[in-house]
Amino acid sequence: MNARLDYFTNPTASKSLKYFMSVGKELKNSPLPAATRELVALRISQINGCAACVDMHTKDAAAAGETPVRLNLVAAWREATVYTEAERAALELAEEATRIADAAGGVGDEVWARAVKHYDEDQLAALVVLVSFMNTVNRLNVITQQPAGSYEPGQFH
Repeated sequence: MNARLDYFTNPTASKSLKYFMSVGKELKNSPLPAATRELVALRISQINGCAACVDMHTKDAAAAGETPVRLNLVAAWREATVYTEAERAALELAEEATRIADAAGGVGDEVWARAVKHYDEDQLAALVVLVSFMNTVNRLNVITQQPAGSYEPGQFH
C-alpha cells in the first residue's frame, strides 16, 4: 500500500509539518513520564484507527523497555491490572478527549479530577497537548492512508 501523499517530498506538507512535528519533539522533553506518553499515544492511535501510529508507538515503547503484556492490554486497560492509577487516569482522560464528539460534555469533571490527583500542572499541560497532537497526527495519517509495518524504533527522532 502506498500513501496518498508523501509528507516528506511535498513542499507544502513538509514546510507545514516541520513546525507541527516540533511539538512532538518538545513533548519528549516534557515532565510527563515516558511510559505514560507512549501508552496514551498508542491508545489514541488505536481509537482513531491509525495503523502507522500504532506501529510506531508500540515499537518505540517496546524499545524503551515497555512489556508486551502492558502493550497488548492497552485497548482493554480498564479491565487490566498492569497499569498504575496515574496511567489509568491519563488513559481515561485521553479516551474522553479523543472521543469528544461522542460525549457532548467533552472531558468530564470526574475524569479531570482523577488526572489532577496524579499529575501536576506541567504534566497535565503536556498530557493535554499530547492528546491534541496525537489526534491531529492520527487524522493526517488516516486521511492519506500512511502505511504501517515498516517503522523502526526511533526512525523519526
